[in-house]
Amino acid sequence: MIEQLLAENEGKTIEFKETARSLGGIMKTVVAFANSAGGTIIIGVKDKTKVLVGLPEILSEEERLANAITDSIFPLLTPDIEVQSIRGKELLIIHVPHSIGPYYLKSEGPERGVYVRFGSTNRSVDAEMLDSLRLLAKKITYDELPHPEGHLDSEVMKNVFDWVGKRPTVQALENLGVETSRSGKKYPSNGGILLFGINRLQLFPDSQVRCARFAGSTREKILDQIDINSPLPLTADLIIAFIERNVSKEGQIGRMQRIDVLQYPPVAIREAVINALLHTDYAMTGCHIQVAIFNDRIEFTNPGGLPFGQTIEKALAGSSRIRNRVIARVFRELHLTEQWGSGLRRIVEACKTQGLKPPLIEELNNQFRLTLYSEQIKEIVVNSWGEVLLEYLKKENAISAKLAMKLWGVSARTTRIRLKQLQEEGIIVRIGTSENDPSASYIAARHSS
Repeated sequence: MIEQLLAENEGKTIEFKETARSLGGIMKTVVAFANSAGGTIIIGVKDKTKVLVGLPEILSEEERLANAITDSIFPLLTPDIEVQSIRGKELLIIHVPHSIGPYYLKSEGPERGVYVRFGSTNRSVDAEMLDSLRLLAKKITYDELPHPEGHLDSEVMKNVFDWVGKRPTVQALENLGVETSRSGKKYPSNGGILLFGINRLQLFPDSQVRCARFAGSTREKILDQIDINSPLPLTADLIIAFIERNVSKEGQIGRMQRIDVLQYPPVAIREAVINALLHTDYAMTGCHIQVAIFNDRIEFTNPGGLPFGQTIEKALAGSSRIRNRVIARVFRELHLTEQWGSGLRRIVEACKTQGLKPPLIEELNNQFRLTLYSEQIKEIVVNSWGEVLLEYLKKENAISAKLAMKLWGVSARTTRIRLKQLQEEGIIVRIGTSENDPSASYIAARHSS
């Protein structure tokens, strides 16, 4: 377990600390992990080099950290703190679970002391994000809230539900959350307005989708653009139509006739569009969904990072965290979505099947971006001795230079050259107590197979 953690770089769910001296920084990270998606802090390791320095008087440090967490953070948070020894160095490991808060630093108060994790940094939340955390504590999503000023377009609802042979009855709309009650009166929900609202743009001016086709691979020159302001169920096909007219098609001869094949897998495009519409944080102001097409890629960017409690790894494994329950229910009812949690995996598999470079999935501060590439994948070939080492690491987790030399049956100099090459290629990670530790061990990088 510890070897796997040391193979990672700092990010949304992991942080390395050389010492425990800076309690304030550690407390911010604990709060940010708890509010975001959980995480692990490893103390006694240099971040960049992964050099193990360990902690002196580690039991005293463990008690000091446990007391600081209890005294500094509200509500009460009880992470798992453990001591582990590796390469003769003792490390302190804090496992912070994702929990319903919002958690905050007592010294800064419930408004200013709330932090969340973006990439490898801790950020103080703004008012909008704080509201989202408080809604999460009440088990309510923003799109479920009633909006007294909203009005639904019955004609649009009828036409959309006709797609699947259903009628938008009063009961059906209530069950889906399109309409909701407050103080005995029935109102459209925020989600209902985004889906079917007559005055949607008046109430949610940032709910438009901005699409652009750029020349080359930068944003310097726009060749084509459109702002889509339609109700959400109609928006997906309009975005896809814009993409299809702005990406190249390759003519392939079928058994009877010529077939035009898109640069990108249609299923990947559709899933990326639906993902952006479904997971946008519509409570955010000043930003909107963007679809940017370049010669070599398409970028789908939507407001809001991953939902609280979610990570890219969990999403790719099929775990589903729904940010907008009303929109999700209606999309499911209209057959716009299929199995929960399958979207990102379907995108990755579609690109792999077409031989394309894997998509890039990123959280960029308070935005989420999915990039599809048109470049054909270049197969990474690990030579035979590299394969031998990786097979060993699958069974044993770690290997020393001495054991690698024996495994390969080569000289010490050749072993050093090979290990350095594998490190530079990002295939293995070195773990030692110093830059020149002769007893350092090597583990497979997280992405190696």
